[in-house]
Amino acid sequence: MVTRIEAGPAPATDVHDSGLRVVIVGQGYVGLPLAVRAAEVGHTVIGYDVDERRIKRLAAGESYVEDIPAERLAAVLGSGRFQPTLVEADLAGFDVAVITVPTPLRDGAPDLSYIEDASRTLGRHLRPGALVILESTTYPGTTEEIVAPLLTAASGLRLDDFHLGYSPERIDPGNREWRLENTPKLVSGLGEAALRRAEQFYGSVVERTVPVSSPKVAELSKLIENTFRHVNIGFVNEVAMCAEELGIDVWEAIDAASSKPFGFMRFTPGPGVGGHCLPIDPHYLSWRVQRKLGKRFLFVELANDVNEHMPNYVVNRLLQGLNRQRQAINGSRVLLLGLAYKKNTSDVRESPAVRVAELLAARGADVRAAEPHAVEAPPPGAGVTRVELTRQEVEAADVAVILTDHDDFDYDMVVRHARYVFDCRNRAPAGHANVELL
Repeated sequence: MVTRIEAGPAPATDVHDSGLRVVIVGQGYVGLPLAVRAAEVGHTVIGYDVDERRIKRLAAGESYVEDIPAERLAAVLGSGRFQPTLVEADLAGFDVAVITVPTPLRDGAPDLSYIEDASRTLGRHLRPGALVILESTTYPGTTEEIVAPLLTAASGLRLDDFHLGYSPERIDPGNREWRLENTPKLVSGLGEAALRRAEQFYGSVVERTVPVSSPKVAELSKLIENTFRHVNIGFVNEVAMCAEELGIDVWEAIDAASSKPFGFMRFTPGPGVGGHCLPIDPHYLSWRVQRKLGKRFLFVELANDVNEHMPNYVVNRLLQGLNRQRQAINGSRVLLLGLAYKKNTSDVRESPAVRVAELLAARGADVRAAEPHAVEAPPPGAGVTRVELTRQEVEAADVAVILTDHDDFDYDMVVRHARYVFDCRNRAPAGHANVELL
């Protein structure tokens, strides 16, 4: 029998003035917003990361996460409630610790080494009655099977001496409407006491918590959320490829389908999927199903195949477009608009735009990229030159490729002055003969 706990409002208990000492392990796109928000509502927060460059930048008041402007960071630093550190001894005495470290793939299998290292580190400072919460996306069973034994081994405590839970992150970089504080937060715990403690902490940080009966349910829920998007994007990407061969405008067809007020959810094609979630998280689900049940998760495998090959498809379409103009890709000057995986963000993790750039450079193209948000893209060795999006750059290019539809790009200017535009996002103004849609 499965016990279900219905969603409800955050607990009434006010912990804003409780003086909780909160440790956030990992100060990236998930950990830093949580650390800043927790400090803003009155907790004393230790932002721990092993990356010395990150900690130095945070201590200097420099934010590398666009969702956290420098003004918010400066405010919590000035209040004394936020302390970025790479010194493990600073973690001592925590009431709540949250693990927000990466969970990458290694040779197609989940790499939980960052979670394991964080669990051992926290275990060395774990006190009776403290709460540890895992937020990193992972396969169902990780909290109980991996984190719990490591915490008990490192601390010498029994599992019932402290509290352990799982609360999946739902950060959407660049989303101005749904932010950390107003996005409903799934919470779970090993036992009723752990669940209530997790509700109490997150209830002070977000507007609404959604309790579920176990960490496994919360872990699977996160994978369902991301795999749902991954599969549907794979579907619409495959439709786009077929529609192009059939001579049908897939964007018009999607617009038409979107007029149905029920039974349809709009997804649009693009050069692939990126970020930490979609290219990686569905693999965690299919890997777990294969290892635990001996079955293949066919929907995930099909979506992976389609989405992973979209950068190659984009490059092939560009080859065809240039060939129609009697021009080879080798030696062509290609201007890419955007390198981040989604618009209005600086996140280039697993970005399909970066892969497109690499494939073009490998084919001898002179690749230029305009990316106003990302600081560290493209990676060294990608063969890409960063430029500003100017009329001169557009006029000098043989083709302009819209890969990331940042709002601050001047699409009218691009279309007016480009010889050829290949638009992977349906962002260029309509009605121009020099524009080709994905």
